[in-house]
Amino acid sequence: MTSRLFIKKKSTMSAMLRRLIAVIIVPMSIVIAILIGILCWYVFQYQTILQNVTAASAFNQDFKNEVDLKMFYYVSDSAYADGKPIDEVENARNLAEQLLSQTTEKKSIEAIKSVRNLCITLELRMDEIDDAGSYDEGMEQLENNIYILTDLIQTYMYDYLYYESVHLNQLQEELSTELQYLVLATIALFLIMLVVVAVYASHITEGITVPITKLSKRVDDITGGDFEVKVPVVAEEVEIQTLSDGFEGMVGQLNSLIQENKKAERRKRHAELELLQAQINPHFLYNTLDTIIWLVEAGRNQEGIQMVSALSDFFRFCLSRGRDIISLEEEQKHVLSYLAIQKIRYQDRMDYQVNIPETLYGYAIPKLTLQPLVENSIYHGIKLQREKGIIRVDAVDMGDKIELTVKDNGAGMSEERLAQMRAAIEKGEKIGFGLRTVHERMQLLFGDEYGLTISSSEGVGTIITAVIPKITQEKKEIINA
Repeated sequence: MTSRLFIKKKSTMSAMLRRLIAVIIVPMSIVIAILIGILCWYVFQYQTILQNVTAASAFNQDFKNEVDLKMFYYVSDSAYADGKPIDEVENARNLAEQLLSQTTEKKSIEAIKSVRNLCITLELRMDEIDDAGSYDEGMEQLENNIYILTDLIQTYMYDYLYYESVHLNQLQEELSTELQYLVLATIALFLIMLVVVAVYASHITEGITVPITKLSKRVDDITGGDFEVKVPVVAEEVEIQTLSDGFEGMVGQLNSLIQENKKAERRKRHAELELLQAQINPHFLYNTLDTIIWLVEAGRNQEGIQMVSALSDFFRFCLSRGRDIISLEEEQKHVLSYLAIQKIRYQDRMDYQVNIPETLYGYAIPKLTLQPLVENSIYHGIKLQREKGIIRVDAVDMGDKIELTVKDNGAGMSEERLAQMRAAIEKGEKIGFGLRTVHERMQLLFGDEYGLTISSSEGVGTIITAVIPKITQEKKEIINA
């Protein structure tokens, strides 16, 4: 239980790629945000100072001359007098108030405060002139107060412009220096991020490519014939791990199928060999040769020749040039050669009919399918009774299947014996050797839905039915291959 706690949790490839994107984007976004923030701060300061300088530059350069002249006309009661220059002074004071609210430099603040205060004092002194008792007293106040105050206001406004201009120049230099530092810092951070991203990307890439390379190697091994189940490739990604696990599971199933197929093929070949050996039965051969000798000795040469010809055809069809699947026409000839031999041997004790439509001749059938069924009817049906027996072989077109029946009117079987025969065929037991082998081979070739069925009644006869699929000539060649 404790060891499971240390098992590294696997991630999906999409999650790993999202983390990679985050590793790239998040630090870069932070650096860019800081850089933009610093630049915005300097730009804001620069624009504020520039606006102050621009506003201060709008100050009337002739402020002193205009105010002094208007006050002179006002005091001397000249015909050009247009009242006191209150608006000019108010405008100067409002400008000083505006600049004061936006100024941050100490000397600039002191200068603009002086301008504001002097404007207020100038307004007071302008009002005091109205209280002068004589022209001389008014001119004295004009000389000692008004002219001096306007001169100071203009001087301090110029000082403010000078200090702000100096501050603006310093800010430009600081901004240039800061930009250099920021560029260097950005490059350094970029290089660090590049290394981090490269290492992380290499880790992710290796985590993806290494398992895929191992899987590719595994595919090459399987292509080369290695179907042994291996330990699945260990991967950090859920998808690759699932692919590897499923791949090995598939290989295991494929290996099982291959082994089962090999076993089925071996069973099929064994069944074919058993059937072939059964057809080259020494007793059958001895009995047939004895019959031929007896016919020759009896002077029945023509029948002897017919029996030799039938025996030759019988063994030729048994071999069938090594093919396992032959046409229904060839299988019919094989059965007819066998029945011809047995007919000569048993003479009046048996007769036969073979009815296979010519339309079914071209379809394929496993070699040695009908002959063992006919042999079973002779030795376990016809031979066990005194009356003449008849064996009938029929083929019926069932659409996508062909139904073959071998029917005899022999001794038949009891219900108990019939049950034993059916069980032996299904379970592969030794009873009813020929029938069991034919049934097993048909199922190995075509599937469990095909094979033999037996029905029988004691004293009436036996019917053996074989069902095979309709296989065209092309499919037959594939099966033979």
